[in-house]
Amino acid sequence: MSGPTTRVLTVLELLQAHGQLGGGKLAQRLGVNRRTVRRYIRILEDLGIPVMTEQGRYGGYRLVAGFKLPPMMFTNEETLAISLGLLSAKQLGLTDAAPAIASVQAKLERVMPDKLKSRARAISETARVILPRKEPNLDEHALDTLATATETARSVHFIYHAPQHPEMERKIDPYGLVFRQGRWYVTGFCHLRSAMRSFRLDRISEVQLLADRFTRPADFDAAEFLHQSFMAWNNTHAVSLTFHTDPATLASLFDPGEYCRDGIQQTADGLLMETHVDSFEWFASWLAQLTFAFTIHSPAELKHAVKAHATRLLDSCR
Repeated sequence: MSGPTTRVLTVLELLQAHGQLGGGKLAQRLGVNRRTVRRYIRILEDLGIPVMTEQGRYGGYRLVAGFKLPPMMFTNEETLAISLGLLSAKQLGLTDAAPAIASVQAKLERVMPDKLKSRARAISETARVILPRKEPNLDEHALDTLATATETARSVHFIYHAPQHPEMERKIDPYGLVFRQGRWYVTGFCHLRSAMRSFRLDRISEVQLLADRFTRPADFDAAEFLHQSFMAWNNTHAVSLTFHTDPATLASLFDPGEYCRDGIQQTADGLLMETHVDSFEWFASWLAQLTFAFTIHSPAELKHAVKAHATRLLDSCR
């Protein structure tokens, strides 16, 4: 027997299969003593499983008449994880997310005991998960198609719309998907460039699943590859600024290591960050949310973007 959890579920299955079993018989089947069996019964009762106990020579344990073992059982922690995961999925750009999530919730509630069912409902009604605003995709089915391609190791063809460049056909072997800063990215081998590349899904259209197969590199980490790409891309803009705050406050907002190859440098004026961004406008809007002062050193384009964003904010108050 592999562990306590497995043995508890085995008790449940044995009671369902045999109707009623004595404590001694259960202990013999599980290779434990009677006291341990009683502990397993209490665990089942805490999970909302209706177990009846009958004393006496011919007594034992049995399930309430009509009870059937649901195909899935969850702990409180698992119920929390699933509920929060479904709340997050609503913001991740999944096609027809609302009906799909409602269907999943209904299926889960159908197989959950009443105690866990009420907990799942309470979480969905009282908890909120706020993720960065997602950029709209050109192809509403792009994420679904790429997820299928990644799972089945099949190549895809699509049209890529890069800024200041003509539309271009691409064929890639998608190795992984990453959600970062409100955008979905797909990383994989690009047949046009014969090299690894990352593509933003909000710049992709006409995604087609191909019959060609590929083999994903062992231990490939799509998130790490994308992070390294951000650090190395030549078409991103270098920025330098100082945050006038302490390291703990800054760390509570984001992970400096995710944005800066060398991290944040402590100076006499504050915390110096030198990194790259692919959009001055987006970075300006992010800076506007900070609750402490900062000084932009370079480039001038970022200063202009921050001024323009500030002007829009001021205009909204007139």
